[in-house]
Amino acid sequence: MQFRLIVEYDGTDYCGWQVQPNGRSIQGTLEAALGRLLGHAARVVAAGRTDAGVHAVGQVACFRTHRTLDPWIVHRALNALTPDDVAIRSVEVVAEGFDPRRGARSRAYVYRIWNDPTPSPFWRRYAWHIPQPLAFDGMAAAATVLVGEHDFSSFRAAGCQAAHAVRRVCRSEMHRDGALLQYRIEATAFVRHMVRNIAGTLVDVGRGRRNPDDVRALLQARDRTRAGVTAPAHGLCLTEVKYE
Repeated sequence: MQFRLIVEYDGTDYCGWQVQPNGRSIQGTLEAALGRLLGHAARVVAAGRTDAGVHAVGQVACFRTHRTLDPWIVHRALNALTPDDVAIRSVEVVAEGFDPRRGARSRAYVYRIWNDPTPSPFWRRYAWHIPQPLAFDGMAAAATVLVGEHDFSSFRAAGCQAAHAVRRVCRSEMHRDGALLQYRIEATAFVRHMVRNIAGTLVDVGRGRRNPDDVRALLQARDRTRAGVTAPAHGLCLTEVKYE
């Protein structure tokens, strides 16, 4: 049987999704819980490998087992066997050929900014605190420039192993709820640190260091050194993975 999980986690205390030799990972935590439940080792494959400190509310993951189990039993047991900063939102049986990574049609992320002179104890783990005022309208205008198919080399981290940086962005927009600014982006795929590098560039626009039209020039430049800083990991959250 192959099971699909929707996983939510606070990535603060983890080295990221992928198992690391000297760190606590989300994948390792789930595989340890499954080992106790199933009585045998089971590999967990995810739709995307989030980095250290990045959160998720809609991560999709799969595992296989030779045992016949009710999804409801798996759901209840995994939530009992995982720590409080990891939760299984749903469990279902899927076809053997389902691949959570290759089968994904798009992925959606949100990057949160707490824009207020006073830091927020509530948002400190989930939003980048910027005390200086940010020009929201300029950031919103800059975000829309990214919609469509572009070469995102200017927003690609060094060491990214992707064959190329051409990606198609379906949605790129800013939202504001009081002091909380949320940048939402959905794309067919992402290059390494793409969302965090975009967020850092949008903050430059908000601070008046760049114009919204500068983002278009950055896409054409294909030069990472000309874009903004990489925004902190704790502001980023994987919200949804979509399939056909």
